[in-house]
Amino acid sequence: MENLYNKKVLVTGGAGYIGSELVKNLLADGFKVVVLDNLTFGGESMLSFWGDANFEFIKGDLLNDDDIRTALNGVSFVCHLAAIVGEPPCKKFPELALKVNWDASVRLYELCEEAGIEKFVFASTCSNYGIMADSSKLLDEKDELRPISLYSETKVNFEKYLLSQENNDITRVILRFSTVYGVSPRLRFDLTVNEFTRDAASSKPLVIYGENFWRPYCHVADLANSVKLALITDKLVTNNQAFNVGDSTQNYTKKMLMEEIAKVVPTLEVSYHQVVSDPRDYKVNFDKIRDVMGFKISKTVPEGIVEIADLVRNKVITQPFSSKYTNV
Repeated sequence: MENLYNKKVLVTGGAGYIGSELVKNLLADGFKVVVLDNLTFGGESMLSFWGDANFEFIKGDLLNDDDIRTALNGVSFVCHLAAIVGEPPCKKFPELALKVNWDASVRLYELCEEAGIEKFVFASTCSNYGIMADSSKLLDEKDELRPISLYSETKVNFEKYLLSQENNDITRVILRFSTVYGVSPRLRFDLTVNEFTRDAASSKPLVIYGENFWRPYCHVADLANSVKLALITDKLVTNNQAFNVGDSTQNYTKKMLMEEIAKVVPTLEVSYHQVVSDPRDYKVNFDKIRDVMGFKISKTVPEGIVEIADLVRNKVITQPFSSKYTNV
């Protein structure tokens, strides 16, 4: 049987929040890993594995064909995580978002075909579901995608592009990530669970908009593990498939998050407002990835809240409100 762990993997955006956690995971299992990243948010996240003999870093840009070709040299698998991530940065830099999330992604895939890549795993998002039509059911992979932001539009369009390709030599897998939280080598505090917990643990009053809107949540370590599973699971059951990534028990409203945070930070001060700037509202089913890949989460939202609260309270991060911990 072929040893997949001997394969060389390219991770685009490997210095990022999920990417750096993925690289750490892959190296621990013996994969050879190449990271292509332009270091928009710095490269400190790679320090823990910088000296690993199986790790290679290429400072480059998805918008540069030569950088991509260099990064693809000798590679069998590609994990495409690099993007302008989230609605706020896409709204702030719409032209760049279209270039990176759409144009560069298509070009990357074309160059992967030229290079004879075996597997292409794309990091998409459950935000693609937008606003659920029926609040009584969980959305699964067969439900309509209803993007309501530029960010999710770019993700949906590239999903459609991948699913329309007919090259049977490349296994294409789409992973729709839940809203992420938790500690990774490149920490972020502009994510719902992390931000709310940081503020509460710092005795900052919280103002919550749209407290009854639903989202699914998943720890960064578990999202990273889902990418590895997509690489090693039989292509016969994953090729040209989309998978929601998370756990069906981890759908929460913002108000429910506040209730969990209050258990860890009893001094929590929170006020709710009906004005809604982000109308996304969706609950998601994750049976498919569990049944096909054997995926299961290792951490829950309440555990993630404790993780972040302890980080802040112990002043492990001395300036948790610094802009270095955001993507905008």
